[in-house]
Amino acid sequence: MNPASNPESKRWRPTPFLQASLAVHGGAIALAAAAPALWPWALATVVLDHALVVATGLWPRSTWLGANMLRLPEAAALRGEVWITIDDGPEPAVTPKVLKILETHGARASFFCIGKHVTGNAALAREIVAAGHTIENHSERHAHNFSLLGPKAMAEEIARAQDSIGNVTGRQPRYFRAPAGLRNPFLDYVLHKQGLQLVSWTRRGFDTREPDADVVLQRLTKNLSGGDILLLHDAHAATSANGQPVILDVLPRLLAQMASQQLKAVTA
Repeated sequence: MNPASNPESKRWRPTPFLQASLAVHGGAIALAAAAPALWPWALATVVLDHALVVATGLWPRSTWLGANMLRLPEAAALRGEVWITIDDGPEPAVTPKVLKILETHGARASFFCIGKHVTGNAALAREIVAAGHTIENHSERHAHNFSLLGPKAMAEEIARAQDSIGNVTGRQPRYFRAPAGLRNPFLDYVLHKQGLQLVSWTRRGFDTREPDADVVLQRLTKNLSGGDILLLHDAHAATSANGQPVILDVLPRLLAQMASQQLKAVTA
């Protein structure tokens, strides 16, 4: 897999969807100016357009607002590679156990970490990298209002996480995942300027709210194939019936099933 493209390598262009949205706004203004009596229709058109843009931002796997990595490249898929991504850590009570499971199975993963958690758990973050895994950008604070931020505040939030992670690990992330997968039309431009690539997932286990390891595992492994990007959590994970975060029950079984299908867990 190649790193995200250099932000200076090509000019940023809005997606066709965003271009159409801009055209709608321009057309509505022109209509209202040319025929003032029709301004309610122009306003209604703009409101509907805004509603569609917001709905698209609430769809984590959408590509309408910008580039969004949903699967690995075809070459990786043909090699039977699967990208396991683990969000919201590092978490001292859980992450070391996750690292041990990965080590036991000879697997690699990418941890999409919150910048302030990396700063607060620097030794653990360095342990993740030393074990051959990667740490990617999941924002500095994982703020619930991330998708409501303007371009300046969004850029600062992402850049702060870049610095937090880079200062601790010595490596700048190449990939970004939005908190809860939610975003707005500014994100694609911000990521382009910072040389980052947005990553979502092929499928997720919803392990932050589903405590049943069997259910989480079934969601992750249904039609599992090379090229898939899977999402789990080492922080904010639901607690299974045995009292431990559900990822600790799911991950060994997931890796065993991948091995039976001759699939390999890799990092980006």
